[in-house]
Amino acid sequence: MATTTIYNGAVGTISGSTPFGIYDLDASFQSDGPKVVDWCARRIGYPIVDIELQSGSFFACFEEAVTEYSSQVNRFNIRENLLTAKGSPTGSNLTHSTVKQNLNQLIGISSQYGQEATTPVGGDMRLYSGSISCSKDVQVYDLTNSDVTKLEGGTSAANTSIEIRRVFHESSPAMTRFFDPHMASGLGSQQMLSSFGWSNMSPAVNYLMMPMYDDMLRVQAIEFNDMIRKSAYSFHLVKDRIHIFPRPESSFNIRFQFYKTADRTTLITDNTAVSDFSNIRYDNMPYADINSPGKQWIRKYSLALVKELLGSIRGKYASMPIPNGEVSLDGDTLRSEGSAERDALVAELREDLEAASRRMLMERQNDEANFQQETINKIPLNIYIG
Repeated sequence: MATTTIYNGAVGTISGSTPFGIYDLDASFQSDGPKVVDWCARRIGYPIVDIELQSGSFFACFEEAVTEYSSQVNRFNIRENLLTAKGSPTGSNLTHSTVKQNLNQLIGISSQYGQEATTPVGGDMRLYSGSISCSKDVQVYDLTNSDVTKLEGGTSAANTSIEIRRVFHESSPAMTRFFDPHMASGLGSQQMLSSFGWSNMSPAVNYLMMPMYDDMLRVQAIEFNDMIRKSAYSFHLVKDRIHIFPRPESSFNIRFQFYKTADRTTLITDNTAVSDFSNIRYDNMPYADINSPGKQWIRKYSLALVKELLGSIRGKYASMPIPNGEVSLDGDTLRSEGSAERDALVAELREDLEAASRRMLMERQNDEANFQQETINKIPLNIYIG
């Protein structure tokens, strides 16, 4: 039995007839498939003229149209949501999902800045600790000397490149040398208590609460005294040498915090998370979930693909012989029409998607609020006459 090579109106079932079978289990796709085939065939002349296609060719164009629509919408959503989705699990399917906006990336950037603060307050690098064994009258120490420098976890200072972030070598806080503000001795409070007539009161008044600025001035005076009249506690760090000031008068340990330089070159934080345009998951959307405008776009795109395909087939021959003559085929015309219609549909869809972008929606919302406010401002105010 010879297989027909032209469309004869017998559509058959779409399940198992598409190249990829992406939507074959979708009841709505199965229902609309034969209708789209019949519609496309009639739009290009059937049954007035023969259509050199089989139903499987129509089904292939229909499947491609649905996939193209899904791809265009998903590409737009990827661009809109990539910044928010970065770092999320790659297995999370975002198709037809509302992506909750967050500040994950901004917080990540802020965290990296916080990592570089004098006292780190963020970042993803581990902060290690170490110590330097200082000896009496020795001011300069080699940090690569394992006998002098001890790093956390027994790491050798000679074989590990480190970046010192903080050295705990400083005088005791001025507040620890502050006289107790609640004690009358040394602060002249006793005389003030007597002048106010509170010294002989019962129960006894033992102290006079001073304002906070008084405490701050006394702390500042102690710090200035240390800075001007004494050798300040400090250090000078150059490459792998640290100079300790003032000259140690006894043996003690100085603790410090550091980063491992190798941690800065670790670029990959999670290879199972969304990183770029290629691995954010947007699957082919179910055909049944596409709305009516989307399905109309798919039908038109299917027709454009059918025209291109039929034009390519007819373009193999410039004419066909018939009894007493020949007939010219319109392959080139069909192919150019199909290509133009396909490009126009894609451009129209992209324009609609851009108009529905987050930025454009916010701009229109702002314009609407401004126009509404202008309208409200034109409403006459009530005048009350008493």
